[in-house]
Amino acid sequence: MTEERRLAVLRAIVEDYVRTEEPVGSKALVERHNLGVSPATIRNDMAALEEEGYIAQPHTSAGRVPTDKGYRLFVDRLSSVKPLSSPERRAIQAFLDGSLDLDDVVARTVRLLAQLTRQVAVVQYPSLSRSSVRHVEVVALGANRLLLVLITDTGRVEQRVVESHATVSDELVGGLRTRLNAAIAGVRLAQVPDGVEQLAEQFAEQDRPAVTAVVSALLEMVVETREERVVLAGASNLARFGQDFPYTIRPVLEALEEQVVLLRLVGEATSPTALTVRIGSENPEGLTTTAVVSTSYGRGDQALGGIGVLGPMRMDYPSTMGAVRAVARYVSQILAES
Repeated sequence: MTEERRLAVLRAIVEDYVRTEEPVGSKALVERHNLGVSPATIRNDMAALEEEGYIAQPHTSAGRVPTDKGYRLFVDRLSSVKPLSSPERRAIQAFLDGSLDLDDVVARTVRLLAQLTRQVAVVQYPSLSRSSVRHVEVVALGANRLLLVLITDTGRVEQRVVESHATVSDELVGGLRTRLNAAIAGVRLAQVPDGVEQLAEQFAEQDRPAVTAVVSALLEMVVETREERVVLAGASNLARFGQDFPYTIRPVLEALEEQVVLLRLVGEATSPTALTVRIGSENPEGLTTTAVVSTSYGRGDQALGGIGVLGPMRMDYPSTMGAVRAVARYVSQILAES
């Protein structure tokens, strides 16, 4: 009973602090929440929570604020994630249904999530390592130049211009296109190198240098780690939370510029049904004053990319978690129908 009562007190402190931005005192808890115990008991519970490191007292106030540890316990004990309203769900569907292609889906998703949560939104493009080849296109740009286009099953499009020392005939372009698709269409990108290993040998000797150049460009597209990309929106939202960053938001902004850091934050989820919440010191250097809520999107149980939001630890966790989960589900539906 004591543990549950103290958890109720912690929950009330978190909710009040998120809403009011002010440290919470025992008098406010008595007035705003029906906790069913005396003010003296609430003061004792607050003292115990402070001793255990779940709340702390800013030096300028008699009230208390949650710590990293307190937010962590609050999130871990959430009984439910706040669902979006029917108008919100309809607005999400209408906005994302108007997407034209994968780039548009990602751009719309990150803007929408930033607007819904009023935080920084981050969306990872579908990972090439989890994708398969839908089609390969080869187009002549001139006598010695080819355009190689790789289209994945997630709708991602990558392209390279390939230079050839010898003149490339229309017959070679058509034959190369046909044999590439016969070899790797439907193949997971990780297996593409095996599929094209002997491709040059299927062509006349004078055509093999051009074929080899195309194969080399294709392999670059499927193995280079720099192809993992993220897009973010809403960084200006951090300006609304200046008081939540003890010294400066500069380390946060610098960390947001690092693609590797963002990929680590949103790309770790392996199932579209799982939500991850990282709070304070659980985050990489530069982001230890923030909270990150993330999940993945994909087809069925297969995660193709990550999606999430970043903001101050003083965050409306139930609503933010609900928005991230809902938007990820809509993106998954779009990919499943593409």
